[in-house]
Amino acid sequence: MANLSLLQQDIEKKIEETKQKFKNEYVQESDKYDSRDVDRLQKDDALVEAYLTWRQYSVDDALKMIDDSFLWRKEFGLNDLTESSIPKWMFETGAVFLHGYDKEGNKLFWFKVKLHTKDAKTIMDKKKYVAFWLERYAKREPGMPLTVVFDMADSGISNIDMDFVKYIINCFKVYYPKFLCKYIKIGTPLFFCSAAWKIVKTWLGPEAISKLKFASKNEIQTFIDPEYLPLHMGGMDPFKYSYPPLPDDDFQTPTCENGPIVSEDDNESKEGESEGKELESSFSSEVAVKPKKVYFSEESLSSLKLDDNDKGDCRTKGARKPLTTFKGPLLNVSPAEELSFGTKESERKCLIILDNVSKNQVAFKVRTTAPEKYRVKPSNSSCEPGASVDIVVSLHGGYQASLQDRFLVMAAEMEQNAGAGSPELAQFWKDVPKTKIMDHRYTTINVSSWTGMGILIKCSPLQLMRVMVCNARLEQKLDQCLWVQQVLIGLVLVVMMFSFLTLYHLSGAS
Repeated sequence: MANLSLLQQDIEKKIEETKQKFKNEYVQESDKYDSRDVDRLQKDDALVEAYLTWRQYSVDDALKMIDDSFLWRKEFGLNDLTESSIPKWMFETGAVFLHGYDKEGNKLFWFKVKLHTKDAKTIMDKKKYVAFWLERYAKREPGMPLTVVFDMADSGISNIDMDFVKYIINCFKVYYPKFLCKYIKIGTPLFFCSAAWKIVKTWLGPEAISKLKFASKNEIQTFIDPEYLPLHMGGMDPFKYSYPPLPDDDFQTPTCENGPIVSEDDNESKEGESEGKELESSFSSEVAVKPKKVYFSEESLSSLKLDDNDKGDCRTKGARKPLTTFKGPLLNVSPAEELSFGTKESERKCLIILDNVSKNQVAFKVRTTAPEKYRVKPSNSSCEPGASVDIVVSLHGGYQASLQDRFLVMAAEMEQNAGAGSPELAQFWKDVPKTKIMDHRYTTINVSSWTGMGILIKCSPLQLMRVMVCNARLEQKLDQCLWVQQVLIGLVLVVMMFSFLTLYHLSGAS
């Protein structure tokens, strides 16, 4: 523990040194960088540490990376890059999108290479398009890595754009530190392996080369479960891309205890699907399967509302109590980062506690990427000012929680005296601007899969990274100690041998 404390102090010193050096040595011209990026760097220690970690805690190397990254961010206008600033046809192609998770619970970032054609006139728009997706994900899932999947099925030489490939590599190597979990190339053509790979290898650092995985159609399930693999890769995922809307939102409303009730806006969803089918694109005619939205009936909702008399009811019996809290502008949400489940019947429930810290009534709803696994009560309701709501999340059937499962808690302020019945809430969520919505995201942990990890279950990703760095340094010191020990043993053996020979000669002479 003492070593870990010293390591943390060393990291904190390097973070402060990096911030001060950047401010004193790099921020000379007022318009060199976007001031919003500079301000964030000074306030966000986790961001600084991400650059330091990616550069093995070399302050000078991290500063160079920050400089390159911030210049690129200003050139591309990342802080102001929106969906409306990207040509609509780029979204319609389906060449790049976020969907699904790998076996480690990392989001999948898909590149369908056959839909890309080298074109000098559109290359800047394509680069901004990739930057849009990365920036969008960075804001939604801060600190969470990505797995990049290059689907090279049916691609040819005309689809290989080396300048674009180099740009994608730089996005993860320079612009977004610690963002990359792994590159997976599926169905890589032979010409790419033999020719382009020799060039690409010179662009990749040692850390990136180790993350590159080539996989055939039969090998891809080593990295991605069938539920998130498309049919043409031997998977079972029925997802097909279409635009609009953006297809990266995998969250659906989980099942209530009385079963799902189809909402009135399902008709609108169907109309949207039919409109999507009519969109004509010269690149792709695939259509997304949109998730159904569900909510409670008014009678069901009234039975789900909690007051001071309800908090001790049997619903929460056996549920895991949260130990940490995320403090938001509208709601304090407990736990802060993870929902934990076990394998025993008594461990298949956990609590999410919402505390309204605003001055108004707050509407909330809970969504998940695995609605077939979970029951949530209540999943769509409201909370009075100063009140607290206990939400019970339970696994049902024979399902087990996994790192791939995600939960999203959404909240927005309502006008005073606004109705809380399902029709009113349904209309409220249709009308509320996205900028007014607070959201908080969870990963899930199956406790049985973490046996032996002990206290690490309660650590944040940043703390886990620090422990891993500490372990690496301790291993390095241990190796050095073992080397010194081997040298000393060797010296002792030499001395003993010399002494033995000396005694032998002396005894012979006598």
